[in-house]
Amino acid sequence: MAWRDAKASRVRLLLFMASIILGIAAVVSIQLFSINLKDNIQLQSKALMGADYIIDSRKQPTERAQAIIDSLNPDASEVNFVSMIAFPKSGGTKLVKVRALKGDFPFYGTIDTEPASAASTYQDSGGALVDATLLLQFDIQPGDSIKVGELTLPIAGALKAIPGTTAISTSVAPSVIIPNRFVESTELLQFGSRKEYQFFYKASDTLNLSQFEEKINPMLEAENSDLDTHTSTSERLGNRYDNVGKFLYLAAFIALLLGCVGIASSVHIYIKEKLRAIAVLKCMGASRKQSFLIFLIQIAGIGVTGGLVGSLIGVGLQVLFPYILQEFLPFAVEISISFQPILIGVFLGLFMSVLFALLPLLRTWYVSPLEVLRINEKASQGPKKARFFVFAGILIFLFLFSLWLLEDILYAFGFVGATLITFAVLAGTALLSMKLIRTYFPKRWGFISRQSLLNLFRPNNQTVVLVVAIGLGTFLISTLYFTKDILLAKTDIEQSAETANMIILDLQTDQRDAVEQQLIENDLPTLDNISLVTMRMQKIKDQQVNEIRQDSTSQIRGWILNHEFRTTYRDTLIDSEEIIEGEWIPELESGDPVKISISDNLAEDAKLRVGDAVVFNVQGVLMETTVGSIRKVDWGQIQLNFSIVFPKGVLEKAPQFNVITTAVPDEEASAKLQRNLVAKFPNVSVIDLRQVYTILEDILDKISWIINFMAFFSILTGIIVLIGSVRTSKYQRIKESVLLRTLGAKNTQILKITALEYLFLGLLGSLVGILLALVSSFCLALLVFKEPFVPSLIPFLVFLPGITLLVLVIGLSNIQTVLRSSPLEVLRKEG
Repeated sequence: MAWRDAKASRVRLLLFMASIILGIAAVVSIQLFSINLKDNIQLQSKALMGADYIIDSRKQPTERAQAIIDSLNPDASEVNFVSMIAFPKSGGTKLVKVRALKGDFPFYGTIDTEPASAASTYQDSGGALVDATLLLQFDIQPGDSIKVGELTLPIAGALKAIPGTTAISTSVAPSVIIPNRFVESTELLQFGSRKEYQFFYKASDTLNLSQFEEKINPMLEAENSDLDTHTSTSERLGNRYDNVGKFLYLAAFIALLLGCVGIASSVHIYIKEKLRAIAVLKCMGASRKQSFLIFLIQIAGIGVTGGLVGSLIGVGLQVLFPYILQEFLPFAVEISISFQPILIGVFLGLFMSVLFALLPLLRTWYVSPLEVLRINEKASQGPKKARFFVFAGILIFLFLFSLWLLEDILYAFGFVGATLITFAVLAGTALLSMKLIRTYFPKRWGFISRQSLLNLFRPNNQTVVLVVAIGLGTFLISTLYFTKDILLAKTDIEQSAETANMIILDLQTDQRDAVEQQLIENDLPTLDNISLVTMRMQKIKDQQVNEIRQDSTSQIRGWILNHEFRTTYRDTLIDSEEIIEGEWIPELESGDPVKISISDNLAEDAKLRVGDAVVFNVQGVLMETTVGSIRKVDWGQIQLNFSIVFPKGVLEKAPQFNVITTAVPDEEASAKLQRNLVAKFPNVSVIDLRQVYTILEDILDKISWIINFMAFFSILTGIIVLIGSVRTSKYQRIKESVLLRTLGAKNTQILKITALEYLFLGLLGSLVGILLALVSSFCLALLVFKEPFVPSLIPFLVFLPGITLLVLVIGLSNIQTVLRSSPLEVLRKEG
């Protein structure tokens, strides 16, 4: 019976199955990729780092830090810094990261070179390993030479890969590896030069790295050094893609929830139309159990089939993600496909279809044989206790599913709570609108208008079901769109003729005028000439920094106590800054108390307010200051931003170095300037931001593609659910439309009555859904993604009329059978 009835209702059941398929496909593909990514990170964390743990320091380690480093007996070490290098053969120059290695690094993974032997011989032969892409770019071969500062070395081989680098870092500053013994000969490590010392260790299998890190790291942090293990590196790698991952999980959750809504609304109307047939079966002797199982088997079969098809699609989809993400993942993700996701998909399809169909299915249990004779089609809803258990089961399923997907109990509660509130608001809106229409019914309106309004609250109405289905679909689709905008808001990189696209770093004070003259000779502007002064905090309010370090109850963040701040001084704010508290002090006279401006994140982490005192150690000289203002800084802008800004008249005589920014019109002008600068000032580093813009745009394009694809995927699911919900509602109005035709109503009148009804339902449901989406998206931006929210007009301008029109078109297509055929023919066909 289940099979025969399903064949007769295959169009409605196929729409029902489509929502299951798309929901399961989204969940399986995203979950599978997430699992594969985490597994690969854990498996390759040692190979990514090249060691079990690393100790690093941004400057020459202190005596105590060096004693700790030596006591642990490092197996290898390096000093690395960013610098310009030159190729004497071609005259080309490039900003690179120089890694001066000592020892047999890496211990895990390999240095991949061409020729392969260069990785093991460059230390003894005294050659350099140069990034392979860089050699191709400048048409250089192994055997040619490279100039690093004042040192010229032969190129031993092309460097293809080394642990500790990514595609992004090597694109911005390609790696050049040289033997450590040649560092002093480069003469590049001068005052203000940015450098990092790293010490690599291979641990025994018995060492507990987590406990070891907890014990050693506080001692190193007190000495401005840091310990990093391969396990903490794998955690950070997982967190790097956090917001994109959250969005993908949100898309999967929404796609599945849309599928659940499609199941509930479709089965509700489908079963409502089957009540008369069930009553006939019971008249012929069918038991409650038999009539219930007929439709339960149908729903379960569709759930299993939909789950299986959705799982197979999901497995196929997740293979695309590594291909899209390969440019900004630090390793190639190996995809392993097993039967587990297919089994999960089939189980989800079966469980969610049966669970969300159970409430309308309960009605089959309580249908009386007398329903055959009764005109009133309102059947028993079943006892409240049974419905309560079904509702409880649905809530538990949603909570457990969201907890499994999001792995955060607060987020899970939040999603379930938001879903309940949305259902309640939509159902309440539908019931309130019915009550208002009934109370203030326009009795003087024409027949067509009155008939369409009557359809909204008379028995057998579909107002609540369709407003909830349309509203929830629109809500989820709009939420996804608003959320997509939140994540993509930072992908627009604005560039103009006045925007700095080249930064000249590490200028000594006596080189500043000569570099500016060089820019003038090349017809390039000096956009910024910024002086940098390095300092550390010595005292915060009335407490010494060393005392705060030892105070376990202190709320001040640890990085504040150990950080070497690069500060500047100026008399104006820049575009990325805004005063949110206090008063901006542009300049001070000699003898005035020093009032500084700090960023809002520094104020929060250091627990500082306007008027608080801070003492800085400026190259051995203590300087007393007071917080004069707090600035909100947009760190997302690609320009030089500072946590601490001094007014003019304070730091001019302090030891300092400079940064100059300019704007170059094209690649030829950029190359010419870099060649001239490197030839005259070998210690200077140049960052060509045009390359950074290109790399960032490429990465963001890939992220945008995934976000847009998953948004489209879930929106498509929502549209199919809406089509299914509205399509199955046609059986609500067929008999009434046939009766109207029998009484003499014209086709145009029936069309207008139906159009007005569906227009009202579509407009009400989609408008409330979009308004709810605004609220939910604001909460997501604030609490989950921690990004600013600027709502788009697209949902109001496109989704609102688009979904209303879609509902109207489907609603009108529902009665085409009535309009094309005679009333008797329609009744026989539907019977």
